[in-house]
Amino acid sequence: MSDLPDTDFTQRFIFDERDVRGELVCLENSYARVLDKHPYPQPVAQLLGELMAAASLLVGTLKFDGLLILQARSDGPVPLLMVECSSEREIRGIARYDGEALGADAGLQELMPDGVLALTIDPRRGQRYQGIVELNGKDLAESFTNYFVMSEQLGTRFWLNADGNRARGMLLQQLPVDRQPDADERADSWAHVATLAGTLTREEHLGLDNETVLHRLYHDDAVRLFDIQPLQFRCSCSRERSGSALVSLGVDDAKALVDEHGGQIEIDCQFCNERYRFDAADVEQLFAGGGVDAPSDTRH
Repeated sequence: MSDLPDTDFTQRFIFDERDVRGELVCLENSYARVLDKHPYPQPVAQLLGELMAAASLLVGTLKFDGLLILQARSDGPVPLLMVECSSEREIRGIARYDGEALGADAGLQELMPDGVLALTIDPRRGQRYQGIVELNGKDLAESFTNYFVMSEQLGTRFWLNADGNRARGMLLQQLPVDRQPDADERADSWAHVATLAGTLTREEHLGLDNETVLHRLYHDDAVRLFDIQPLQFRCSCSRERSGSALVSLGVDDAKALVDEHGGQIEIDCQFCNERYRFDAADVEQLFAGGGVDAPSDTRH
């Protein structure tokens, strides 16, 4: 089952007469696939959907070849939110939560008090980058906006919404000086587009298509909307990667682990719940250099 471009995509837009660009994201199928893997309560599903939307917006904005990882951590009822999105626009996500401590109408600060947000770019080549800020906004959108205030010179604003069925996001970002060389004019222009974006209601954001959203907000501006860029859910786990994890333990520890577990090791993917099984014959084959296609009947 693959995601359809008309349900899961980002879409860029630009203001012809302003030094401002934007990005919109719509997630339905990939969001549903993530929620299908775990029975998340509504407040957790909402936060995870918002983080998926943020990751999708960033992948559409940042230039890199590799993996973008967003992690929000706290000591509260939701200790972890994590989303990975590759430069190939394949996305997966997971959350950890304490069901007994969740409040029905709790917001970010109640669910993740004293939290931190980490943004990591893990390129296939080159140096890994990570930035960390406090989760000090009233919601994830404000926290991401604050992150860019701390780390970027150009203004950047986020709007994120999710309801367990759809996840939506919008990003506005100032561009380098071009159409508006006057500093005051640039500041007024940025305030104008950001203020109008702030009038978009949650219901409108979740329910309207991108063309309608932009017309609703900026019908007096010259705005160009570009082609959609599809995204899809895909988990990067595999039997090969699980086998590599066993090899990293060393032959003695791997064999001991098999014995401790009654002759078979089970490695579960936290993201998609896939299970990979390895017995003594599999381990022997791994360390003999034969790969994961061992001659046992217990392979996944």
